[in-house]
Amino acid sequence: RKNSCFRFQMKNLSENRIYKMCDMYSVDYKRNKGGGHTLRFLRVLRLFQCSKNKIVKFFCKLILRRYRLKYGLEIPAETIIGKGLYLGHAFNITVNDLAVIGDYCNLHKGVVIGRENRGPRKGAPTLGNKVWVGINSAIVGNVIIGDDVLIAPCTYVNCDVPSHSVVFGNPCVIKHRDNATEGYINNINE
Repeated sequence: RKNSCFRFQMKNLSENRIYKMCDMYSVDYKRNKGGGHTLRFLRVLRLFQCSKNKIVKFFCKLILRRYRLKYGLEIPAETIIGKGLYLGHAFNITVNDLAVIGDYCNLHKGVVIGRENRGPRKGAPTLGNKVWVGINSAIVGNVIIGDDVLIAPCTYVNCDVPSHSVVFGNPCVIKHRDNATEGYINNINE
């Protein structure tokens, strides 16, 4: 009986209610209408992060595990994520639990945001605000990605990237460009 009640509550969670609970989450349904599993994943993730109830957290963990197995969305509930996260073609996205993702970031299919376990870059990445990460890109190590950065598809980033830049290639090549993500970033509600 409790389980069915919980399922009913999860189905009826609205974006506005979660926004009020967390005071940090927004989703534009018109831009995300193609991937219903993405919206459900983000709702459950935010519910886990905002809830103080241990039972709700337990069930959220189970649901997040199911999404991890079914869609390859490996974004741990403990990851610090800013508002307006957009998951484009949300399959096989891997984010380390120690990574920090800023406001209005876009992650696409096959993105890896991973930790390095030894060496000078030991640690996990920090992404600034308005970062667009292309398909099959990898950001590895204790690197800081500035604000307004576009990381091109199939790019390997293992160094710090200043704000207002475009990054491409392996090894990564960094080019300065004002308004680098203009026209690319989704879910901006400013």
